[in-house]
Amino acid sequence: MKPQCPVFRRCGGCQLLDMAYPAQLEAKQRRVEALLGRFGAVQPIRGMETPYHYRNKVLASFAEGRGGAIESGVYQAGTRRVVPVSACLINDAAADRIIGTVRDLLRSFRLKPWNPRTGRGFLRHVLVKRGFATNEVMVVLVAANNLFPAKNFTAALRKAHPEITTVVLNLNDRRTAVVLGERERVLYGPGYIEDELCGCRFRISAKSFYQVNPIQCAVLYNLALDCAQITAQDTVIDAYCGIGTIGLIAAKRAGQVIGVENNREAVRDAIANARQNHAKNIRFLCADATEFLEAMAADGGHADVLFMDPPRAGSTQRFLQAVAAVGPRRVVYISCNPETQARDLAWLCPLGYSVQRIQPVDMFPHTTHVETVVLLSKGEIDSKKVRVEFSLEDMDMSGFQNDATYSQIKERVLQQTGLKVSSLYIAQIKQKHGIIERENYNKPKSENTRQPKCPPEKEAAITEALKYFGMI
Repeated sequence: MKPQCPVFRRCGGCQLLDMAYPAQLEAKQRRVEALLGRFGAVQPIRGMETPYHYRNKVLASFAEGRGGAIESGVYQAGTRRVVPVSACLINDAAADRIIGTVRDLLRSFRLKPWNPRTGRGFLRHVLVKRGFATNEVMVVLVAANNLFPAKNFTAALRKAHPEITTVVLNLNDRRTAVVLGERERVLYGPGYIEDELCGCRFRISAKSFYQVNPIQCAVLYNLALDCAQITAQDTVIDAYCGIGTIGLIAAKRAGQVIGVENNREAVRDAIANARQNHAKNIRFLCADATEFLEAMAADGGHADVLFMDPPRAGSTQRFLQAVAAVGPRRVVYISCNPETQARDLAWLCPLGYSVQRIQPVDMFPHTTHVETVVLLSKGEIDSKKVRVEFSLEDMDMSGFQNDATYSQIKERVLQQTGLKVSSLYIAQIKQKHGIIERENYNKPKSENTRQPKCPPEKEAAITEALKYFGMI
């Protein structure tokens, strides 16, 4: 099938655009079955009725092209070269039009795009977010400095697009691939937009995470809630809660909900969202989810249902052990990466949980990404009845073999005992406890060189640190 996009090969954003949509769904179904089928039957993937222009968040990078022409688009995969894009088949069409206007305004205001090689220029990126249910629109100008006629520029932008409800200037003067900087200045409107999802209204700021496909997100969250089977007496934990979307939706059914998130701005939005939705039975904490669950378990706390929606890297062994210690009867694991989810399930199942349902959802048509909802329920471990086949050859276990870095272990030992320990000593104790190191790591440069042995008091301190980080 010939791709419908003229920059399909150069952009790399829609990897499956040369494949008919039904074939895309079949390929994603097979992939999930290959990764998660060992845990149970995989339900048929939920696709989109109209799989185009679904992204409510659009980011464009700016650059100066040949002859001084101003270009906007996406970075070509693996490079810092901007591929010009005027209209994208998966982007919100209104966002693409706004980005085109910004491109024209740069020329009329004689402003230059930022040059990563020289560090000169003004505009780096434009981020557009739109609430599909509310039609509110946010434009974020990501700039290297604030040396531009902000008032006139904003007025000209709003004259061309009166649908814009807020404009934010984000300052990022670092030579980095990170898009957003730390400092922000609101040029127009409240500095955020709102959208509605599953009967709740959510406040979305420039830096807060919100699912980019709200149509499929509603499908995903309704599936997650059906799996959870929440009752009015239940205590629910929403780990990695972001701005509180699924936690607030769950609060309509639960006795109480606790949302945990380590991003302060997201927590600020979550608290505002709870207030706006008149949710009295939910509270949000700015904390590390693992540390929160560990403290909860240590205090004898208990939860009935736990939602977890970690980033693409998945969860950690330490977090999953903390989940088991708290002991919710149901765990609903939402994942944007079935590879890391398979790894995590292989750790969680032996801790007393069994997989009850596996449901893929196509959140990002025309890309290789697929979202999955997995329901796990708590039960007694019976080695005769529960068997999880897991091949170390299929999965990268390095994330669990090295939960803490050498620097973190050294810092922990120093804080607890006042002792300074070397990387060599740490490697010796890790090997002693069966933690596999990289081949030749900390081996002597000469075969005749004798390595000093770790003293008993330092061995005890390192062992305590390894236990603290959940590595042994």
